[in-house]
Amino acid sequence: MKFEELQIGMSAETTKTITETDVVLFAGISTDINPVHINEEYAKQTQFGGRIAHGILVSGLISATLANKLPGPGCIYLGQDLKFTSPVRIGDTVTAKVEVEALREDKKIVTMNTTCTNQRGEVVIKGSAVLLHRV
Repeated sequence: MKFEELQIGMSAETTKTITETDVVLFAGISTDINPVHINEEYAKQTQFGGRIAHGILVSGLISATLANKLPGPGCIYLGQDLKFTSPVRIGDTVTAKVEVEALREDKKIVTMNTTCTNQRGEVVIKGSAVLLHRV
């Protein structure tokens, strides 16, 4: 989508169910092997009562939505503010939503509100992203 076509309030979503494979592969790729993500017995002893997905893994759905849908291919991430508000468990279905909040025409900068919700409608991540529209 061209920068000139963007309008405040436009939005897009991506939905994915977080799987065991997602968590294990992400742990290997990122080298984040925190036992709260990969060891059920350890995780049962935490305030979460069981394993949770990596927050950054889940936030990748925001990146996917920005890159693939809105503003779309060619946009460049300049920054992301994230707040992890609730844990995501293996088997949860998460929907990432991005919404155009502000447009800076002189530099082609797009500011987006970003949220991820689970299948119960609970917000699990909230924040904002700043992107450079296609260079």
